[in-house]
Amino acid sequence: MEAQGKVIAILEARSGVSKAGREWMSQEYVIETPGQYPKKICFNIFGADRINEAHIQMGEEIIIEFDIDAREWQGRWFTSINAFRVTRPAAMPVNNEPMMQEPPFAADPFSQPAPMQQSPFDNALPSDPGDDLPF
Repeated sequence: MEAQGKVIAILEARSGVSKAGREWMSQEYVIETPGQYPKKICFNIFGADRINEAHIQMGEEIIIEFDIDAREWQGRWFTSINAFRVTRPAAMPVNNEPMMQEPPFAADPFSQPAPMQQSPFDNALPSDPGDDLPF
């Protein structure tokens, strides 16, 4: 799964030693998604190398790819969002000009409009300008 948002919180890193004697590190971040109804997503990055590689800064816009996992502990269920990839969105254009496509041809502003062709139905309409309804 994927989500994009602005980093609004960086929580304290946690670390420890596993039963096998290996050190581990985990850090949680919170992003807020854009839109009319923004959502906050708290996600976790596990491993010091991944935390350093992601190099997430407060206030930056990021895209996370993540897995969702739920587990039961003492009769309660807990859900975690584990990010496995963090990227930055493509940069927006630097110039201040609006991005608009040019029309397929440029009209001459001094040219006269082409005369309209008369439709065969034009004669069927009433000629009284005060009564413009056809029925």
